[in-house]
Amino acid sequence: MSQNLYITATEERSGKSLIVLGIMQMLKKELHRVAIFRPIISDSPQEKDDHDISLVRNYFKLDQPYEGSYGCTLREAYEQINSGKEDALHDLILKKYKSLEEEYDFVLIEGTDFRGQDTTFESDINADIAANLGASVVLISSGRKKSIDEMIRQVQVSVDAHKEKGLTLVACIINRAPEGVSAKELSDVRSRYHPDEHLPFYTIPENQALANPTINDVSRWLNASVMYGATGMNALVGEYLIAAMRVENFLEYLTPGSLVITPGDRSDIILACLSARSSTSYPGVSGIILTGGMVPSDSIRKLIEGWSGAPVPILCVKGHTYLVIKQLYELYSHIEPGDSQRIATALGEFSKHVNVHELSERVIAVKPAQISPKMFEYTLMERAAQKRQRIVLPEGTCERILRAADILLRRGVADLTILGREERVRALAAANGLDLTWVEVIDPQKSPLMEPFVKEYLELRKHKGVIEDIARDRMSDPTYFGTMMVHKGYADGMVSGALNTTAHTVLPAFEFIKAKPGFSVVSSVFLMCLRDRIMVYGDCAVNTNPDAQQLAEIALSSAETARTFGIEPRVAMLSYSTGRSGKGEDVDKVARATEIAQQLITERHLDVLLEGPLQYDAAIDPEVANTKMPGSKVAGRATVFIFPDLNTGNNTYKAVQRAANAVAIGPILQGLNKPVNDLSRGCTVDDIVNTVAITAIQAQAEKK
Repeated sequence: MSQNLYITATEERSGKSLIVLGIMQMLKKELHRVAIFRPIISDSPQEKDDHDISLVRNYFKLDQPYEGSYGCTLREAYEQINSGKEDALHDLILKKYKSLEEEYDFVLIEGTDFRGQDTTFESDINADIAANLGASVVLISSGRKKSIDEMIRQVQVSVDAHKEKGLTLVACIINRAPEGVSAKELSDVRSRYHPDEHLPFYTIPENQALANPTINDVSRWLNASVMYGATGMNALVGEYLIAAMRVENFLEYLTPGSLVITPGDRSDIILACLSARSSTSYPGVSGIILTGGMVPSDSIRKLIEGWSGAPVPILCVKGHTYLVIKQLYELYSHIEPGDSQRIATALGEFSKHVNVHELSERVIAVKPAQISPKMFEYTLMERAAQKRQRIVLPEGTCERILRAADILLRRGVADLTILGREERVRALAAANGLDLTWVEVIDPQKSPLMEPFVKEYLELRKHKGVIEDIARDRMSDPTYFGTMMVHKGYADGMVSGALNTTAHTVLPAFEFIKAKPGFSVVSSVFLMCLRDRIMVYGDCAVNTNPDAQQLAEIALSSAETARTFGIEPRVAMLSYSTGRSGKGEDVDKVARATEIAQQLITERHLDVLLEGPLQYDAAIDPEVANTKMPGSKVAGRATVFIFPDLNTGNNTYKAVQRAANAVAIGPILQGLNKPVNDLSRGCTVDDIVNTVAITAIQAQAEKK
């Protein structure tokens, strides 16, 4: 197995963070324990810790200590080399690297930021470190404001320099490329000069959402105080606009997303910016910076505080206007560790423009059998995005739902329909700095689908005595309306429950989506993501005390769900007895359920291993299994655990979740004709993102 990979750039501001995020995501899909290592970090007065190390450690929840994640600072490297101690520098870096190599399956190494005075020095030192560590290299170059010939010349000089040092290049990535320039076009031009070179070339176009700073970036960079508009701090800055002229002239210079810089005593400019934000005649500004340490008068502040329009961030800084604008032009936009929107955008851009499968095959020679939660989550996103499904989210007034929708769109996971009053949904999104431009928003009360849905529900439930008024009342409920969208094919699946109860979410599905043919019961599973494996627990949320027939059906549904998500189903029918070692009604039920399930497996020609009754320790621990059930193909190796009743299952999943610090994804409903899934009312944004991805994958499977 290749143990490491070195990512190095040819210049500063190449967007290296995007590539590091994308490649780390690729590695975490295939490998369990991956570390980040930076041989040399920049000396940054603005940041206590290195930005990229913090970004990767935080997002991927790496367990490595920060102190072991880098070798030394750039200043320390210069001092070592200038004093003739270059060997000592390499020894230090190698020692730090080896400590990580002993603990991790793979070490992703990121080169310097090219913030020093000598770019040639940094190019050489990166190449030398890569050679000393025996690392293959991914080369990154910036295509910003360059012609094709300029891009090719710069890359080729660097490729030749690395080859002269005996390094193996895995791929070249030209990031921040001009719009319309393709990897094929670059490869064709390059092949005219180097016809024998077969190095993969990828291009990632400039993305303003990543290239341009946010108001938050500006605030941190200037150490500004935020006077107003704290909820709009994620707004992108289009351009810097110094306001030094009269209002009627200033307005003509406004462009979308302008960041207006003006002295704090220019109340006329402040009011003009706020008015432009509310007007359809002028583009809205992204924010206002008040210079000179001055703040508006009390009357103007009172007016701002009572403004009913969308909030505009207003920052205050001490420096004069010229100094502030000079500082701003030195600002380089970073992807911050807590910025889920930009991280999602970066990962989406990488997956879209880089052949991840090809790159992975060139980097990783052997795939381990175990899978981590982060690998599993990445796989969910990747599979859902392969054939995008439309998922309806009925809870359009929930901020967590909207934040998840923003991330899902940026990652390209699914097409979304959100239910609610459109003006309210979009206003809430805008107030939280979320981009839901491409989301379909439907108000059930105003939708042309309302009448057909009322008639359909009336027809489906007339045997229950439902009349038209009741049918209309049901369809006015977003959950019922969303479920009917799935039933009628306007959506492929539904996710709800962030605000609604489980009963409210699943009842409509039980009423008219109903169970699949051959199944009499709808059940649920949790995907339990432990440190080194994924397990399936069922049923822990729906059926209180299933009989033997129902338990058998739950087992087969759970096996099917496991396979849908890439988990080989080895099903353990759990009891307090292994085999016939114990007696009692509860053991007999599990034994009977096992017989029914095995018979169904034979009749349906299913490829499923299933055994029971099994105690939990015999199902999961190979040593215990060798004692209690030697020779079993399931005992000690189970991946799907079927609990005899809800009391046992619910308590067990929660105990494992807390005691083992596992991630529990679910409940995932199974056995329905079309996928509908429930959320916990305490769910996080990540929970919603994962559940939507799962629902999309279930919808894909239903269409096969």
